[in-house]
Formats: sequence, C-alpha cells, structure tokens
Amino acid sequence: MSSKKVTKNDLLEAVYQNTKYEKLAVQTIMENLFDQMKEVLKDGNTIELRGFGTFEARLRKGRQNARNPKTGQQLSVAPHYVVAFRSGQELKKALWDLPVSEVSNEQN
Repeated sequence: MSSKKVTKNDLLEAVYQNTKYEKLAVQTIMENLFDQMKEVLKDGNTIELRGFGTFEARLRKGRQNARNPKTGQQLSVAPHYVVAFRSGQELKKALWDLPVSEVSNEQN
C-alpha cells in the first residue's frame, strides 16, 4: 500500500480511464457532484452514500482562549461548522482487512 496522496485530478483521470466517457464530461460531472455536495452541506443536510459513508456538518464550539500553534498568539475562536465523515460498513470492512504491517509502515 502506497502513502501517495490522491488528488481530485488523479480521481478524474482514473474515472476517465475506466469509463467510455470523454474527459471533459467526466470533469463536468465530478465538479457538479462536488458543488452539489457543498450546497447540501451548507443547507444543513446530511449526505449518505450507502456502503461508503456519511458526510454531515457539525457545530464546533467556540473557545475564548485558543492559541495559534505557529505564532503562539492568544486568540478567540467563534463557534463554527466543520464537515464530519463517518465511514460506511463496506468501507470499514475493506480497510479492516488490510494487513497491519502495511499500515504501520506508513505511519512511521
């Protein structure tokens, strides 16, 4: 298992290679999908992709005494929303069955 980061462009290329569709069509569909996902989450809704996982917006509490780790400066952070992801059963199982030696090598 490699520790390479996969970008949106890498995913686009993989879908293009595995389908009979033109690259521009695949790109348009992927961009539209991501735009729709953003809108759904911005509206406070949850996205459930069975077998893959669930995306939802969660409210993170604000803090009066936060610290910028880079500068050490004290600041306050207002309450804000973040995206949370919970993996689905099929994805959990696929990752659960990975050999431990491969995963532990990547974490070092």
